[in-house]
Amino acid sequence: MTDSYPIPLRETRAEIMVENSRFIATIAPAFSVEEARQFIARIKAEFKDATHNVPAFIIGHGASVITHSHDDGEPSGTAGRPALAVLTGSGLGDAVVVVTRYFGGIKLGTGGLVRAYSDAVRQVLQVLPRARKMETHIAMIAVPYAWFQRLRQLVAGHSGEVIDESFAADVTLTLRFPVDRFQPFQEALREASAGSLQAEIIETREMIVPIDASENRPSQP
Repeated sequence: MTDSYPIPLRETRAEIMVENSRFIATIAPAFSVEEARQFIARIKAEFKDATHNVPAFIIGHGASVITHSHDDGEPSGTAGRPALAVLTGSGLGDAVVVVTRYFGGIKLGTGGLVRAYSDAVRQVLQVLPRARKMETHIAMIAVPYAWFQRLRQLVAGHSGEVIDESFAADVTLTLRFPVDRFQPFQEALREASAGSLQAEIIETREMIVPIDASENRPSQP
């Protein structure tokens, strides 16, 4: 089972000014290295007149990840690595960011560059809407009409949702659950029906679910 984890909901951009230099951070979801590289190429084309376009990405989440960063002409270790460190510290997976810099005529020094690139990524993370990537089970069950409302309540009580209903001799419902919530639902259903009812898994698929505003707070790197 793949644990659920937060990802960018959509492409988002934020900008900061540091000693007359513009730092524009653009972040987006990316589910493969190829997707990340295509995004980086598109941002570089959009800002082809910029002094630097510094990329960083993390594909996957937790112990199984692919990460990459590049300084794009800035002194070694002052741009890509700090950007990646903030991205990694955010808790996000499947994310790519490019920090575009327009040089403002004042050199920032090694420490100043590290802070500026880090702060640019932090700024875009502050305004980034997030989603959650999770594995879900799609299941079906047929129940007598007398069970219809009770089953809907049981589904909702276990973080599931009814995604289709068909009315014939019985009511046939198509259900969706986060993988880790399906077995507790099955056990509650068996107990409530004295073992006469059970849902059947027909498919397991990944799903992207927007995170509501109360949960949509960036963790601090």
